[in-house]
Amino acid sequence: MNTINSNYAVCFGEVLWDIFPTGSRAGGAPFNVAYNLFKMGIDTKMLSRIGSDELGNRLLNQIQDWGITTNFIQIDKEKPTGTVLADFDEHGEAIYDIVQEVAWDYIQSLPEHKELIQNSEAFVFGSLVTRGEVSQNTLLELLEYSKFRVFDVNFRPPFVDFEFIKKLLHKADLVKMNKAELRTILGYLGEDYIDEDISIRHLQTYFNLNEIVLTKGSKGARYFVGDISYNFPAVHIEISDTVGSGDSFLAGFLSKRIQGRSPEEIMKQATSLGAFITSKSGACPDYTYEEFKTFREKNSCKTS
Repeated sequence: MNTINSNYAVCFGEVLWDIFPTGSRAGGAPFNVAYNLFKMGIDTKMLSRIGSDELGNRLLNQIQDWGITTNFIQIDKEKPTGTVLADFDEHGEAIYDIVQEVAWDYIQSLPEHKELIQNSEAFVFGSLVTRGEVSQNTLLELLEYSKFRVFDVNFRPPFVDFEFIKKLLHKADLVKMNKAELRTILGYLGEDYIDEDISIRHLQTYFNLNEIVLTKGSKGARYFVGDISYNFPAVHIEISDTVGSGDSFLAGFLSKRIQGRSPEEIMKQATSLGAFITSKSGACPDYTYEEFKTFREKNSCKTS
């Protein structure tokens, strides 16, 4: 049995290699969240599965070099380590071709996971990992153990099963989505988009959701808690690329939400970290907390 520390988060889902024309980078949305949460000083456990192959060994070594535990990353002797063929369009937005039938489609539920999830401060998951029946069933089981379920919608067509998405939305305690995903969910529910407030209130009522975070890129983000909403502008920076910007935003958000900080502190951290990572290359760039803190303080006037 692995020793489990207090005040930690668990991220569940894909760990993989993003293969860009310029080279390969460790990635996967839940892992990007885990990496940046760890950088924010939050002990983070990544629950995933990789292949028993060269790419898997490289991934394990990379994660261990970063100081993140690999105790909950399973090894699959048959399926390969996940890969994504990635490129950028003319606007700097990433385009993905996500390879199927890989190890993270087969994450197993193990006896030690119950205690792991029960004692965590947050259990973070997305929708892509549910494309495989095995990982889907594991997620459903683990959700029952969590006290704070964080659903990062993160649609990746064609891997979107809305009937299952509805099930996850009903089980979530906090949901993060962008404006396009909000419109997509409303469309699946047969509702027209009118404005942000009406749309979010509808989802809160329909899915019995207390907390929703709506990200809007250069237009900032909003945090809905019960009947109250908080609006925060974006930090304006020179964009390097947008890979993992939403994931780092969520990591910044959770790093303060876990500590029970005010909505203002939570969102300042979220918008600052999202901008900081967007100003760098890749979702998991090498940086120190002090470097981020300097950036956050320098841009504080733009996020207050």
